[in-house]
Amino acid sequence: MAHDGQPRMTRWFWIVLGATSLGLGVLGALLPLLPTTPFLLLSAFAFARSSPAIHRWLLQHRLLGKPIRDWNERRAISTKGKFASLAAMGTSLGASVVLELGLAVIAVQAAVLAGVAAFILTRSSA
Repeated sequence: MAHDGQPRMTRWFWIVLGATSLGLGVLGALLPLLPTTPFLLLSAFAFARSSPAIHRWLLQHRLLGKPIRDWNERRAISTKGKFASLAAMGTSLGASVVLELGLAVIAVQAAVLAGVAAFILTRSSA
C-alpha cells in the first residue's frame, strides 16, 4: 500500500498518466495541432490523485498553472486558447479536405469539431 491508503499500482498509474499528459501538454504548447489545456487538465486531475506535491507545483507553475486555475475556478478558457483551438480545428478539417479523405470521414470530423467548437465558444473567457 502507498502512504495514502491507495494501492501502489493505482498511485503509479495516476503518476504515469499525469506525467504523460503533462508531456503532451507541453508539446501542445509547441506544436500547432496538439492541444495544450486538455492535457494539462488531465495531468492536474491525475496528480491530484497521486502526488499532492506535484499537483501543487503544477498549479503554481508560472506558465502551466494559469489555464488549470482558470478552468478550476471559473470554467474559463483564455481568448488566446480559444483562438488557438479553433484555428487548429479549422486547419485539421482543411487538411482533411485537401487530402480528400472522403466525404463520410470529413462529415464526421466536421460534426465532432463543431461540437467541440460550440463547447469552447460557450465557456467564459479568462
